[in-house]
Amino acid sequence: MPTSTTPGTTTTRAAADSHDLIRVRGARENNLRDVDVDLPKRRLTVFTGVSGSGKSSLVFATIAAESQRMINETYSTFVQGFMPTLARPDVDVLDGLTTAIIVDQERMGANVRSTVGTVTDANAMLRILFSRLGRPHVGSAQAFSFNVASVSGAGAVSFERGGRQTKERREFTVTGGMCPRCEGRGTVQDFDLTALYDDTKTIREGALTIPGYSMDGWYGRIFTGCGFFDPDKPVRDFTKRELDALLYKEPTKIKIEGINVTYEGLIPRIQKSFLSKDVDAMQPHVRAFVERAVTFRTCPDCDGTRLNEAARSSKIAGVSIADACAMQINDLAGWVRGIDDPSVAPLVTALGETLDSFVEIGLGYLSLDRPSGTLSGGEAQRTKMVRHLGSSLTDVTYVFDEPTIGLHPHDVQRMNELLLRLRDKGNTVLVVEHKPEAIAVADHVVDLGPGAGSEGGSVCYEGPVEGLRTSGTLTGRHLDDRARLKESVRTPNGAIEIRGASTHNLQGVDVDVPLGVLVVVTGVAGSGKSSLVHGSLARREGVVTVDQGSIRGSRRSNPATYTGLLEPVRKAFAKANGVKPALFSANSEGACPACNGAGVIYTDLAMMAGVATTCEECEGRRFQASVLEYRLGGKDISEVLAMPVTEAERFFAEGEARTPAAHAVLERLADVGLGYLTLGQPLTTLSGGERQRLRLATHLGESGGVYVLDEPTTGLHLADVERLLGLLDRLVDQGRSVVVIEHHQAVMAHADWIIDLGPGAGHDGGRVVFEGTPSALVADRSTLTGQHLARYVGA
Repeated sequence: MPTSTTPGTTTTRAAADSHDLIRVRGARENNLRDVDVDLPKRRLTVFTGVSGSGKSSLVFATIAAESQRMINETYSTFVQGFMPTLARPDVDVLDGLTTAIIVDQERMGANVRSTVGTVTDANAMLRILFSRLGRPHVGSAQAFSFNVASVSGAGAVSFERGGRQTKERREFTVTGGMCPRCEGRGTVQDFDLTALYDDTKTIREGALTIPGYSMDGWYGRIFTGCGFFDPDKPVRDFTKRELDALLYKEPTKIKIEGINVTYEGLIPRIQKSFLSKDVDAMQPHVRAFVERAVTFRTCPDCDGTRLNEAARSSKIAGVSIADACAMQINDLAGWVRGIDDPSVAPLVTALGETLDSFVEIGLGYLSLDRPSGTLSGGEAQRTKMVRHLGSSLTDVTYVFDEPTIGLHPHDVQRMNELLLRLRDKGNTVLVVEHKPEAIAVADHVVDLGPGAGSEGGSVCYEGPVEGLRTSGTLTGRHLDDRARLKESVRTPNGAIEIRGASTHNLQGVDVDVPLGVLVVVTGVAGSGKSSLVHGSLARREGVVTVDQGSIRGSRRSNPATYTGLLEPVRKAFAKANGVKPALFSANSEGACPACNGAGVIYTDLAMMAGVATTCEECEGRRFQASVLEYRLGGKDISEVLAMPVTEAERFFAEGEARTPAAHAVLERLADVGLGYLTLGQPLTTLSGGERQRLRLATHLGESGGVYVLDEPTTGLHLADVERLLGLLDRLVDQGRSVVVIEHHQAVMAHADWIIDLGPGAGHDGGRVVFEGTPSALVADRSTLTGQHLARYVGA
């Protein structure tokens, strides 16, 4: 295309300026059906549709994945070997891609030494600041790091100089900030030895009661053959030396059956394998063991600050680095701005901007010493956003997964402004979202559906928001939905008393949580809702908690295995055919020998993405041919696993295949809106909303009088919220008590009782500002929640 740059002459548009679209043609990832879309660059595009309609498959698994894959390919093959390998998405054409920065809902890493300060740059800058200005001066920046231990040593070193070998004595010291007592964890552990072993048994008889420490495997061989104690003597008869070797012995090389292995005492082994993770990130049976066997208490030496005495002694204007990290971030930002020293001016400016970004994004109530594993999904996502707010990059594609999660209606407007600011800097912003308030600010909307799973994967509407309202799609029809307040509310049949609750920012809260009704706990983000419910209510006997924790599962895991549905199904097949249940497990005896029950054969190609090819022997069915000859109700096990939940529910309800235990699980899956999922669909392909509802379905089978749900509307489409409210009503009508932490106004309006915390976040919150019926809250309008709920219901 010819162009002219001579002053005063007419110029035609440069070819480079014509690439203003991201073109997607023939996207087929997961359930997408040859999707074609044109996404405008440097605009805010919102993707809507029911949970499971294909939004994440299009945005994350196609557009963002291909962008990241192509960037990775620009590095050398040596560097690529250290990077995650990404397969090319199943799509015909992807044009106009720019660098994608993904800000998802994944919870922060659960390392016990990871804090809000360490996962951002704030702690690193604070450490440098104290190493320059702190008095007395105690060392470099690492002297203020709780991840660096102080060590010293001396010895002879050999090296070659001038063709001759010489030896010299060298000494070294490393000054770190780690508290030596708790090793930078802030807590110390006391072990209940009776939970580690049964002292009436011998080691060979299975005295060890630690999860996974079976005497049938390698642990059994090591402990019975180590020679440090008699494995045939009851533990209570051990000498002091034998008991010390069992519990505390440092790693020692030994030989068992001709193989070199390492023996280590129970307590250091437990500390490394179990206690290096955050308690909330453990598998349920491991968490139960840890809570039974280990008592955590604040480290008496560092008072929970994780830092040694030297690091705590160095201060700036009377404030130590431990004091600074314990401050609420909005207070810390004010303190940092008060440091007026030209020698650190650039550092103070950069630190101040980072802390201001926290405040701006609605996280000013956090402190830098808050463990990152305790952040909710919404808080984790916004913490990741902090590093991008001050970025000078433009022409970048930012990809957000429901950024309004965990936000009070009061905070949603602020989030919208941040997204628009990123767009106005010249970036393309792609957002997966369900909330009408967030959809309303979009420049462009892509609505996927019409249904979920196999019934979704098509573009139902593409264009401006105004057109979506009149499009007739499920999202368009529900966009202006407003729940009404109940005309009459249920009467409680008792109450759980909470007295003097002081977890985190709670200020000695006294509140009665009514029983036999639907209770909604509300308040702005950081007001103390989770602290009140999880700290004072969730751990009580008879309380079943469904939180936002992620589901752990490999590509072999599926809804049938996760919910326990496969167990009664296997038994029903075994009983009908007179064979062992293990034959009907793709992870056990019935597995196809060629692919080991995976259904596909994976070929590792080193730094390039591995290739998965359907197993030719079982044709992806995962089972041996002989197993598929056994039938129940006319279907083999692979056909049952290929059924959607709704079809399987009818299948196991009557006739030869009638299996009440399986039918009960399937009913719960259908109740939470997962009727479209197939029983054998890998968990790795489920969206965030689907995973949370799968957890909810699993917990519905537990016997508990009180259900605690943490933001169950996360990942739910507007149409699905109605179904959720119906489920909550059924639970209450069955005699259960339901307590919901929630920001969604439709759930608030549907409640029988509301407990509103606030009035603000952090130290400005932590108090009950209202308790009563939703209609009383609307009439009162004295709180932020009341004002927004009144506006929502049109009162």
